[in-house]
Amino acid sequence: MNLKTPYASSVISMLEEAQDVGFNYVVWSEGTMPGWPVIPSDLSFFDTYGAAQEHWQDLTIFDDTPVWEEAPVYYFRSVEVMLEDIKKANGLTKEQDMNYNNLENLKDELSKLGFGKKVAEDMQKQMEKGAGSFELHDRVMGSKGQVDLTLHFRQSGQSENYYLNKYDVRLLNGKPLAEGEKYLVIRPNEKEPGKNDVKSFDQVEQAISFFKVQHGDALLAAGKDAGHKTDLARMEQGNVNYLEKDFARTYKNPGIGQTFFVERGKGFTAEQAVNLIQGRAVFRDDLIKLGGEPYAAWNKLDMDNQKDRYHNFQMLQYHVPTYGFILKDTLDKFQIKEMGDEQKAGKLMRELEKGNRPLVTVLKGDQEQKLFMETSPRYSQLNFFREDGKPEKREQFLKEPLQEQKLELNKGKGQAKEQEQGMAV
Repeated sequence: MNLKTPYASSVISMLEEAQDVGFNYVVWSEGTMPGWPVIPSDLSFFDTYGAAQEHWQDLTIFDDTPVWEEAPVYYFRSVEVMLEDIKKANGLTKEQDMNYNNLENLKDELSKLGFGKKVAEDMQKQMEKGAGSFELHDRVMGSKGQVDLTLHFRQSGQSENYYLNKYDVRLLNGKPLAEGEKYLVIRPNEKEPGKNDVKSFDQVEQAISFFKVQHGDALLAAGKDAGHKTDLARMEQGNVNYLEKDFARTYKNPGIGQTFFVERGKGFTAEQAVNLIQGRAVFRDDLIKLGGEPYAAWNKLDMDNQKDRYHNFQMLQYHVPTYGFILKDTLDKFQIKEMGDEQKAGKLMRELEKGNRPLVTVLKGDQEQKLFMETSPRYSQLNFFREDGKPEKREQFLKEPLQEQKLELNKGKGQAKEQEQGMAV
């Protein structure tokens, strides 16, 4: 078996990324020519030993190589062992200094994903410290509340380079933090009586988890520091004896979350992810099928069914144009003032494709009304909301008679039921 390969860097990256998403075993082939190297396209990953072994046996027993040709040799082993062996075979060692090309590449990836300057600055500080892995936090205000974001960075096993391959979003269930505030867990200092230890957190889920594992006295609060805080929960000898009324709901259920995987800056952007976790649909025209064929689709998290084994919601997809939802055609059915201006219409469509809920001017008879609007690809429709978040009936803003629209809507619901099957990915 030859593990020395000019593709070592790519192979190692694939193995490390496979570990991150729960694939523990790898199967690959060694070609018939002497010294044939391991190449990335030869690797197949599996989450269980049984699945890997079954695939390896199928390849070995049912190989369809003609009898007059020498058949390739197939191998399988754990990803962890494969990583160690391929590094050893290729003489890979860590670099002593931070690679600033790596830093610039990561900054470019963050920019493509829509993360701000502060996140990039925090990333550089952590990279300069040389930590093996680290997390960065950000938060934004969505239309349904505060959304926390956690970016996961990991150092390569072959060098000092770092990479970002996933980030988490969580829609907070409760009151958001004020500007400049953090969550604080305050405990008595065991070594210095009369003094307290203060540990700060950017995200409520982490603060609650840390608070819950305390065994003595502890206080969970929110504020800029321990001298300027609001008490949220108190614990005495390991028992919680106080929960602030508005915080009780958050304490019991911090919110809903989702992990988004990215590759070299490609994937759902932060803006798209924030809108997806709030239940809205986003459009992407850069998606790739397993066979390498590009396609476009509207994407929406399936929050009506159970999460998968990785604690993620399934993704429902409505392909364009095969599913039948064409955004411009749908917009043209309604009396939306912005659609009469080509530049404003283009901007409106881009905002909707990102999953945003833009404010538009609709006509109801001779009266203008300002409403927020979002897409509903499943039913090839738009939804309208007042500024207080309450929905408005879309039919009152249609250009065509209501009866014709009802017939078309019923037809669309039938198509949705048929075409939505099998679209979870």
